[in-house]
Parts: sequence; structure tokens; C-alpha cells
Amino acid sequence: MTERKPPGVDFESWVDKQIRDADARGEFAELPGAGKPLPSEVDSTYDELWWVKRKMAREGFSVLPPTLALRKEAEDALDAAANAPSERVVRRIVEEINVKIREVMFKPPPGPPLGLKPYDVEEVVRQWRERRAER
Repeated sequence: MTERKPPGVDFESWVDKQIRDADARGEFAELPGAGKPLPSEVDSTYDELWWVKRKMAREGFSVLPPTLALRKEAEDALDAAANAPSERVVRRIVEEINVKIREVMFKPPPGPPLGLKPYDVEEVVRQWRERRAER
């Protein structure tokens, strides 16, 4: 498109004519992605970190604030304790997560509040025993 807009012709009309002429010549017929839906990212609002988010999703990587990560870890610890093979393992799992919970309680990191307190080891062991007895 090297020709110049003629004087007195509205810019929009001139551009529209250029597009119509190129379409008539078939210059848009073999474009990559022709006839396919637009990617879902196109429909979303602009985000400066789009490439970081896409890379994280592709790599299966996520970042949570420290307190939310600890909440998830505490939940996983209780599940692991419930399925532990022995009372000794239950106590070790709960005591390890309690150490982390106490650290966050006394030195809160940035982010949302933790909302957890250390677990009662004896209560978790009692629940573990009850579940074992039901099997």
C-alpha cells in the first residue's frame, strides 16, 4: 500500500477502499487463523501481566500469599494425618504444621490474616483413632 491518499478524499473512505480492493484481490484469503475463533485472551480486558499469567498457567505454577499457602498446607496436613499409618506419624504431622502456624501467628507475613490457630494434637489423634475403629 504505497499510494498516497488523494487530496479531498476522506481518510476513512480511502482506507475502506484500500481494504475492499485488497479483499477483492484475495490478499486476506490465506491468513493464518482464518475462519477460526479468536483466542479467549482477546475477549478479556487488557492486563499488563498477561504474559506472566499465561506462562504461569502453562507451567502449572501458582503463587499464593503466604497465609493462604499455609492454610492449604494445614488442610493437606490434616488430610495426611487422617490417613497416617500410625499414631506416631499423626503426632509428627500435626506438630510440624503447628510450628509453622505459630510462626505466622507471632510474625504475620503480608497478605490476608491466617485465621488459624495451632491444632490440638490430642484431638486430632482422638479423631484418627475413631476413624481407624470404624474401618
